[in-house]
Amino acid sequence: MKQIRIQFFFLFLIVATNGFSQTNPVIDAFPKGTILHGNVRYNNDTIQKHLLDIYLPVNTKGKVPLVILIHGGGWLSNDKYADMGYMKETVAEIVSSGYALASIDYRFSTQAVFPAQIQDCNRAVSYLYDNSDKYGFDKNRFAIMGFSAGGHLASLVGLSKNNNIPTFFMPGTSKLFSFKAVVDFYGPAELILFPGSNEEKSPEGLLIGAAPLARPDLAKAASPVTYVDEDDPPFLIIHGEKDQLVSTKQSQLLSSWLNVAGVQNEFFILKDAPHFGEMFDADEVRNKVMNFLRKRLN
Repeated sequence: MKQIRIQFFFLFLIVATNGFSQTNPVIDAFPKGTILHGNVRYNNDTIQKHLLDIYLPVNTKGKVPLVILIHGGGWLSNDKYADMGYMKETVAEIVSSGYALASIDYRFSTQAVFPAQIQDCNRAVSYLYDNSDKYGFDKNRFAIMGFSAGGHLASLVGLSKNNNIPTFFMPGTSKLFSFKAVVDFYGPAELILFPGSNEEKSPEGLLIGAAPLARPDLAKAASPVTYVDEDDPPFLIIHGEKDQLVSTKQSQLLSSWLNVAGVQNEFFILKDAPHFGEMFDADEVRNKVMNFLRKRLN
């Protein structure tokens, strides 16, 4: 009898774990029939932040482009569902347009300082690239999109890839992937531009493990503008006019550096918009995002 109870307990654990692995608070935002691969372990370990979700469109023929999302949260909060909660129309249209979408988690700055975050992002992208045949992705049509801290990481991943920075990759991570497009929603571009750049406990200070002004070398290594060059992919940069957390000067600076390097980019300021929220899911912004993706991925 005791053995039966033990067997039942382990069966319950398996069922519960499998059920949990498919729990997804944003799946209802996607078109009916969207195929979900939830909580995929992209680094073959048990770290809870080394997970990603994949959303596949139905009734598609051939390999599909992939849009990879990186969430915001000051590098120390939120998860792979967070920004999709207020971008429901946009993520739904991405999938209904025949694109796959992947949303990734990464270690917080309170768990590991930079470059852990970009190592995780690169590892996740590498996993998606290496498993393109399994999920039906076109490995030559990848785009990356991020929000706030995720915009910073998306820009950093997109800009630094061709610089081949060894410390930005975990050991054994393949580096074959590339991007056709980057969409940056109000992401920091230069850490020293922050008002709290002289504070070790500011979000940007926690990210690099020191006040940016005290360690400008670390701040430079973690700033997307450091890696701008003529070989970078096209950018769409979107920022709220009334953003009180990340100044529009951050996005303006990134756009200016891209212009200097001759990289195609569009910088759009959304009138009256704050740092984040449903205003960024409105038709005006969504149409810009979708037109940009179609131009680069189709």
